[in-house]
Amino acid sequence: MNDTIQILAFTQSDWPEISGIYKEGIDTGIATFETTVPSWEKWNALHIQSCRLKAILDTTIVGWAALSPTSKRQVYIGVAEVSIYITAKYQKLGVGKLLLSHLIKESEKEGFWTLQAGIFSQNKASIALHRSLGFREIGYREKVGKLNDIWYDNTLLEKRSKEPRGKPTRHL
Repeated sequence: MNDTIQILAFTQSDWPEISGIYKEGIDTGIATFETTVPSWEKWNALHIQSCRLKAILDTTIVGWAALSPTSKRQVYIGVAEVSIYITAKYQKLGVGKLLLSHLIKESEKEGFWTLQAGIFSQNKASIALHRSLGFREIGYREKVGKLNDIWYDNTLLEKRSKEPRGKPTRHL
């Protein structure tokens, strides 16, 4: 399937499809602590302008990935948190691996040296995906957030870049 998937940058015009996939993730209860899809303006303000990717099959967006800063402090400008979502119909078909691989490459071109992921510990598929592409588990946060009256742990993973090629700039 990977040879039929295109990975391209996404923009505001893609938000209706991107936000629909995000809503699917919210509805699983183990993808994010968000309970509603934010407006484009709110989402856009919280995510780095570069490294916003969509996976397209034919003319349909089937997944997306983006980065958000981990801190506003200048020293952490090359560190970002990964978000990746695949529509349910196309999970377990290699879309996530292709999309995350492209995100890693794009982030290195943009000068990021560390990518982080905080994943619900119950989300074994996402943890396995990240590990398959070189993320290593660095710990977990016990009962870090409560969703629908249930406490959840997050598994923390990171991937260090060997040689970032660019110099990151303030992205927010």
